[in-house]
Amino acid sequence: MSCQTCHRPGLYGTDALPKSIGAEHRLNARNAPTVLNAALQFKALWIGNRADVEDQAMKSLTGQTSFGNPETAAVIRKLKALGYEAEFKQAFPNDPEPVKPENWGKAIGAYERTLVTPSPFDAYLKGDAKALTPQARNGLKTFIDLGCVSCHNGVAVGGSAFRKFGMFGDYWTETGSPSIDEGRFKETQNPADKYLFKVPGLRNVAMTPPYFHDGSVATLPQAVRVMGKVQLGKELTDQDVSDLVAFLNSLTGELPQEFATEPVLAPRTFSATPP
Repeated sequence: MSCQTCHRPGLYGTDALPKSIGAEHRLNARNAPTVLNAALQFKALWIGNRADVEDQAMKSLTGQTSFGNPETAAVIRKLKALGYEAEFKQAFPNDPEPVKPENWGKAIGAYERTLVTPSPFDAYLKGDAKALTPQARNGLKTFIDLGCVSCHNGVAVGGSAFRKFGMFGDYWTETGSPSIDEGRFKETQNPADKYLFKVPGLRNVAMTPPYFHDGSVATLPQAVRVMGKVQLGKELTDQDVSDLVAFLNSLTGELPQEFATEPVLAPRTFSATPP
């Protein structure tokens, strides 16, 4: 397993699966969010059970549906056997024991914070009116007028709050979800948190199907219609959907070079268990 198993450059930081497959072929509970622009959001993961990208990276090491290492000691042995000890010492020169999960999280988080993707919409915000097509501009107006912007706002165009999925009806009725996910309630056991999920950031959304926490919707136009119905209580017209999708396409940015180009790693052998 590696981070790239679920966050592939060619798929804009996702794996294109409804739910990711982790260590020992265990099925993850939810769809893998893109790692691109993830550090711009106020919490990590769909139910916000990770404080930030550093916390998410560190805890993924022993997560049963991510890397699946049995304990932190096994993680440290692997990192040392893979030849990373010198790099950890260089990155954390004042730490007497630099090879540890906390520093792994800091290092991965520092890298993830570089994975931002400026888009045509950003150029438009900076004053280039021609950066958006006329239809995309109509879509932006529709996005604001309908109220989408009340949740999908800020630099990540979302990712700054929890909201109930299904304000105007049960979400699973419209998505056809095979199972019902109670969202943040799973983490807090607070009845008020039932069906609460982090509002996803919409940057690169056109490139990251399938949609929603369970990957239950295959296409962006269908996802837009679902959102109109269950979050806004509106039946969107074909023109509304077309315009909104045009705007959402303007949020697609270029992949950072350091993410799009895979490094060539030297062959190494290691044992996950002590000698």
